[in-house]
Amino acid sequence: MNIATAEFTAQPAGVSVVSDTDGMQSFCEPACAAAIWDRAVPPDVTAWLAALDAAVLPSGRMVLKANDVTQAVQHLCDTAGMPDTEHRNWLVDDIATLACAFADVMQVNFVRLRLQAITTNACRKFHLDAITGRLVCTYRGLGTQYGTSVQGDDPENVFTVPTGAPILLRGSVWPPEPASGLLHRSPPIEGTGETRLVFVLDPISDLNEAE
Repeated sequence: MNIATAEFTAQPAGVSVVSDTDGMQSFCEPACAAAIWDRAVPPDVTAWLAALDAAVLPSGRMVLKANDVTQAVQHLCDTAGMPDTEHRNWLVDDIATLACAFADVMQVNFVRLRLQAITTNACRKFHLDAITGRLVCTYRGLGTQYGTSVQGDDPENVFTVPTGAPILLRGSVWPPEPASGLLHRSPPIEGTGETRLVFVLDPISDLNEAE
């Protein structure tokens, strides 16, 4: 198995690389299995997040309107004791921007938001989520890993999404057109001392079915 940071000039079939939030609409194209926003988080924000004690990283899971994400994430940051700085403001604003862009792509008003500090090998097996689509952005630590599976085996070539780059991933509920074989996982980090800060969004079309 070959593992490398994603090189956007040589992506697996079905992976679209975009330059802004408007480009995320490419996720709706029939042959698109995933879309990655090729961007870099401001270096000072990256350094600030990396230097924070893991105990003050925000964590929570909730279902809410995309327009209410700013206030909700501010509350999670306050609860965790994350320092109230301009870097935190950038993080909150960025999460809110991604939430609105994701809701627009998926054509929903509500999203399930998960913000989590991860130190274990959660979801380390390559898989396809049983949902329509999901946005994942790793703000601290290694990003999501993905690759093309042949006959259900682990991918031979594994790509790692750069830290801070959002990736939109189709799930099994969105029928593949055609099947791409693209699978993903959380990078195995248990025992390394690394703490990842991962932001996840799922679309909610019916509040009565939301967990």
